[in-house]
Amino acid sequence: QVQLVESGGGSVQPGGSLRLSCAASGILFSIYHMAWYRQAPGKQRELVATIPSDGTTKYDDSVKGRFTISRDNAKNTVYLQMNGLKPEDTAVYYCNAVFGGENRWGQGTQVTVSS
Repeated sequence: QVQLVESGGGSVQPGGSLRLSCAASGILFSIYHMAWYRQAPGKQRELVATIPSDGTTKYDDSVKGRFTISRDNAKNTVYLQMNGLKPEDTAVYYCNAVFGGENRWGQGTQVTVSS
């Protein structure tokens, strides 16, 4: 069974850091296009960062320079390093995996940034 399991969320003060992890199973991870999305209360889900199989990265302007997406194919894991966190980063963060007609989602992990 295909599974994406996020971890690493929590509550931090503004300016703090968190590293999210997404562990994949049931897929040939190395060929999948991976991404992180987030959804704040009352808002649409939005794309945060992407990293395809070739390692190229893209970021939403709101997180550029603060967040870093990476992947470790040997561990079937994608990461999101989040630095300089702001209250507006508060959301549920979701891991996403895409290959051809397949589109998989994790269960989400809560990130709360407040003073």
